[in-house]
Amino acid sequence: MFNPSPEEVRRFFCDVYAKSRKGEPMEALESLAAGWIDQHPEYHADLQDADAAVARVYDGKDGRENPFLHLSMHLSISEQCSIDQPRGIRQAVELLAARRDSLLDAHHEAMECLGQMMWESQRAGRPPDGEGYVACVQRRATRD
Repeated sequence: MFNPSPEEVRRFFCDVYAKSRKGEPMEALESLAAGWIDQHPEYHADLQDADAAVARVYDGKDGRENPFLHLSMHLSISEQCSIDQPRGIRQAVELLAARRDSLLDAHHEAMECLGQMMWESQRAGRPPDGEGYVACVQRRATRD
């Protein structure tokens, strides 16, 4: 299993941003990341300088979220949907995207469920509850 360091994650997204701006060829994962980066122009300044990105502390105290965590969650949800793991996540996210008329908005709502699942798992010291995560996304997809 691939387990990159925070520095590697930040450099990955900065490198993808640079390649995308130059029109350079990319691997499949890089192309997927570039698509999510394009959807988030508010992060472009953070992605322009890899060394500054590695050095910066994103603790939320300045009211800004961590763009690298956010983009990583987009990639995680994309991967989960591509392999339907946990089972049912693909359908739940697709339903939510149709309901919101936006895959981006659906991902953002799914991120709230994913973050809640991870927080509860860490707090309780138990494995993540994939069924609860999918149920959370499904609830969002079936309400207004």
